[in-house]
Amino acid sequence: MDSLHSLIGNAQPVLWENAQRLSNHEIASGLSLGLADMHSAQDRFLRFAPLLANLFPELVSTAGQIESDLLPAPHMQAAIDFPVECGRLWIKADHTLPVAGSIKARGGFHEVLEFAENLAMKSGLIQASEDYRALNSPEVRNLFSNYEVAVGSTGNLGLSIGVMAAALGFKAVVHMSADAKEWKKERLRKRGVQVIEHVGDYEKAVSAGRAMAAQNPNAYFVDDERSLSLFLGYAASAIHFKEQLREYGLVVDAEHPLIVYIPCGVGGAPSGIAWGLNQIFGRNVYCYFAEPTQSPCFLVQMLAGDGEHPSVYDFGLHNRTEADGLAVPRASLLAAQAMRNIVAGVYTVDDQTMFDDLARLHRSEGLDIEPSAAAGFAGPLWLKGGPLCIPGANHIVWTTGGSLVPESEFNSFLQRASIG
Repeated sequence: MDSLHSLIGNAQPVLWENAQRLSNHEIASGLSLGLADMHSAQDRFLRFAPLLANLFPELVSTAGQIESDLLPAPHMQAAIDFPVECGRLWIKADHTLPVAGSIKARGGFHEVLEFAENLAMKSGLIQASEDYRALNSPEVRNLFSNYEVAVGSTGNLGLSIGVMAAALGFKAVVHMSADAKEWKKERLRKRGVQVIEHVGDYEKAVSAGRAMAAQNPNAYFVDDERSLSLFLGYAASAIHFKEQLREYGLVVDAEHPLIVYIPCGVGGAPSGIAWGLNQIFGRNVYCYFAEPTQSPCFLVQMLAGDGEHPSVYDFGLHNRTEADGLAVPRASLLAAQAMRNIVAGVYTVDDQTMFDDLARLHRSEGLDIEPSAAAGFAGPLWLKGGPLCIPGANHIVWTTGGSLVPESEFNSFLQRASIG
């Protein structure tokens, strides 16, 4: 363990595997959630789908559904030199999720929709059995305009919360840390979202946003560190994902394990997805979280003792990375508790590897993602030669963001790659 701590402190890539991983399907630490809660979140997405198709032109073709493709990636598998004897490589393309362009469209949209639904029902303006397109009426929008929806973010969660809240008629406020990308701030402002910039990291932006929202009785703060609504929005992805596996004829069992690699910041999105997959597939799904070598907050939390909540700064790391969505100094305790007996492991990856894999994906499969989303591709190489390296395995890299990145920004990513 001392050597692992030393490697972490020296910002070296490491793999930690969870010896406490169990086959139980229940969330750890006494949180009473189950399959019914996950299906409830999915049902909420379905109720809102007709309204979302009206609000966002990019959702017309999917009738308001917010889902991404599951894609085979044989050319990328060859590009990263991952042998077919270890199984097949796939991409769960959440970088293409409409409207928000990232995995945050799942949890972020869900929480805003849940808040809007509860508010409208409490006011007697809608019933669960009604057509939710009625929520776009002047009467409902007038109600929503009296309320503020706020969030602290490095970028992608802010985009999802801000865009959805503004579209429904709420006053939307996003508190952004210093490392947030300028193009994300501008995209929010163009949607009518108030962007408040804070000197400091993600943790400081969240703290400031939470404090400011507490002073406003009509403010609702989306708390990425503590939110069960975000968690369940992410978890609901497992329901459609199960159907995608069926459509490809893929089974999940001991001879055909499902290994999933998910980039991790504060931990809410990957833990929600991992929990949802665990609910459906149990012990035959293995979820690995990917973090930057300078920002391994989830890893250091998993190594901590009971009652401890360490920061990456405690390890002498500076928490600066081009993977802006992953630049988080301290993990969500909710997420860490949920994953204590579920996550298979956590590995770290340096920025240069992310840029290189981003370029490999662009050249091999024609897919364009942002650096944080590329963190997943380093995962399969850690498992070469291990027990999960078997022909029947299916390795799923969950690409979490990138489709909204401006072309000039993406070209700068490609220029940072060291591969020819």
